[in-house]
Amino acid sequence: MYDILIVGAGPAGLTAAIYARRAGKSVLIIEKGGFGGQMTYSPKIENYPGFAALSGMELADKMVGQALALGAEIEIDAVLSIENTPEKKILHGETGDYEGKTVIVATGAKHRLLGVPGEEELIGNGISFCAVCDGAFFENEDVLVVGGGNSALQEAALLSASCRSVTVIQNLPVLTGERQLQELLFAKDNVKFVYNATVERFEKEGETVKTTVSEKGKEKVFYSDGVFVAIGLAPDNKPFEGTVTLDNGYVVSGEACETSCPGVYAAGDCRTKSVRQIATAIADGAVAALAACRYVENT
Repeated sequence: MYDILIVGAGPAGLTAAIYARRAGKSVLIIEKGGFGGQMTYSPKIENYPGFAALSGMELADKMVGQALALGAEIEIDAVLSIENTPEKKILHGETGDYEGKTVIVATGAKHRLLGVPGEEELIGNGISFCAVCDGAFFENEDVLVVGGGNSALQEAALLSASCRSVTVIQNLPVLTGERQLQELLFAKDNVKFVYNATVERFEKEGETVKTTVSEKGKEKVFYSDGVFVAIGLAPDNKPFEGTVTLDNGYVVSGEACETSCPGVYAAGDCRTKSVRQIATAIADGAVAALAACRYVENT
């Protein structure tokens, strides 16, 4: 039985493993996909302290290497459910069961995809999800933002400060984001809106992204330097439903990363929070690991 089971090998989970191992606790990281989480889709990161610029894959490799060097173990499996007993926590996976004194949920949150041709191929090569992360790469250039809710309007507002033009593609006849955000964007000369338009496909022509949309039954093509898909996030916390409290799919936890279930903690994008960045994920990982260490020592 491990002291700490960590579900997810993104920046939050890997940081938690590093802190827990340095505290002398046994750690197993369970990851169902690739190591590094969402940051591996970023070809260039310029807001991570200590590095002027590096790719998300480079940063992920450094974190994984550090966790492994400290003695953390990794298992490739998909967690299906959690069993909470007075003595231990049991994670039931597709290929095995794992026992631990504590659990840190660090499953992250994935950006929702449109599911159209060309989308996945252009992620990190013309298609982005985060204006805070990638907006600076499109300074004085033309970009599209797909979506009409708060996420999309916030992205458009950030991009409008540095981009030559921002075109918002909305599949409804109206925007659904906050009125204040709408008013802010309506007042900007470099922001325009296309309503009742559904994205059909993405293609790359040289350095330009060709976006084909269906607008009132007719195809229309937009050329831009980049596209920001902002149709929301999707947390992956269903295996923990019923054990911890969820809010719109996110694990409810506060400053100490504690959940409604003693001995279970949440770190990173999977939990309720206002800012989802690599820096905030690693902060959560440190806090959750130290809290889990205290739990192990006091029970």
